[in-house]
Amino acid sequence: MEFYNDFGGDPLKPSLFELVAQEQLRDLLQPALKYVLSVFAQQYPRYLLRIVNKHEEFYALLMIFVEKHYLKTYGASFAENFYGLKRRRKPLIETERARAAVGGVPEEEQLGPKELRRSLLFLVGIPYLRAKARDYYEELGGGIDSEVMEDTADVRRIQALMDQSAMGRFRRSYKRAYPWLNAGLELWLFIANVSYLFDKSSYYRPWLSWIGVDLRRLGADDLRRMSTTASSSVKQQAAGVKTFLRGLFFSSPQFLLDSLKVILPTAIFFFKFLEWWYSPSSPARSLSTSPAGPAIPPPRLLPPHPKGLPIDPTKYGQCPICLGPINNATALPSGYVFCFRCAHDHVQQHGRCPITLLPARIWQMRKILV
Repeated sequence: MEFYNDFGGDPLKPSLFELVAQEQLRDLLQPALKYVLSVFAQQYPRYLLRIVNKHEEFYALLMIFVEKHYLKTYGASFAENFYGLKRRRKPLIETERARAAVGGVPEEEQLGPKELRRSLLFLVGIPYLRAKARDYYEELGGGIDSEVMEDTADVRRIQALMDQSAMGRFRRSYKRAYPWLNAGLELWLFIANVSYLFDKSSYYRPWLSWIGVDLRRLGADDLRRMSTTASSSVKQQAAGVKTFLRGLFFSSPQFLLDSLKVILPTAIFFFKFLEWWYSPSSPARSLSTSPAGPAIPPPRLLPPHPKGLPIDPTKYGQCPICLGPINNATALPSGYVFCFRCAHDHVQQHGRCPITLLPARIWQMRKILV
């Protein structure tokens, strides 16, 4: 299995947990970006509302440029490069002795135009189609029983007319087929993961064999090559802060795309933190003041009636009726606390609070959970 890689196995073969982690990072980018756009669209609806409504298309177009840049520059997708992985053109015969003799990164392992196009198809195109298929299934009311909907004669008549048309038959067939197709795809991916876990396959995703690449960890030669390409950008930054900031957005789009590996994960963490901070169970609710003003203080305790039972305020936790420790604390509408049995018997017999003599009923008694 793959956890034996460090004990005589292939040290550059990534574990399944690394591959699953980079996929989870990729799946978090789209919701985080949508959340950011939705927040700013409330302030600038004229500019961002259309983008939010077409978020799937906007995100796919954005990721085409991002993934294409990372595939050309680093030979990996954005999430794969973040976790120190790369895509390698799968050699027909893998000889470690020949690689050690040549040294460096072999040119035949670098991605070609065919591998780039196929990688973009499965990194951007297929996820976009799956998202649109899921949205269409939810738009058709997928998973909702017709008995839950309002059942009237007009609704049944309209539904019958829609089912007779070709489009209606397609929608009905799509609603039935989509859950099975989606479950079959997930089962296929699960089998591929298990095969990769037990070294029965070199690909954790089935389509990687069609693309002609496999995923590897970055080796010393890869890190050395990346450090030499990054040294030129460091020298450009030494020219001055103003020149660097001016060229960041206008003359250096490559540096901006390279910075996404730091900006996007930081943004995900920041907005997930804000989402937790402003949730109902977060400390922000207890620290922030209400927009309606300060909290209303509880009402003052009613004074004892001269003809009622006397109470000693210094004896905390003592029942005024039995003069013993309060057992199963119960409060009356007056605010005073007694034993449940003492309060129940007194209210049932006299119908009033024994201290303030205010009217009280059995159903008005409230147990205190401490």
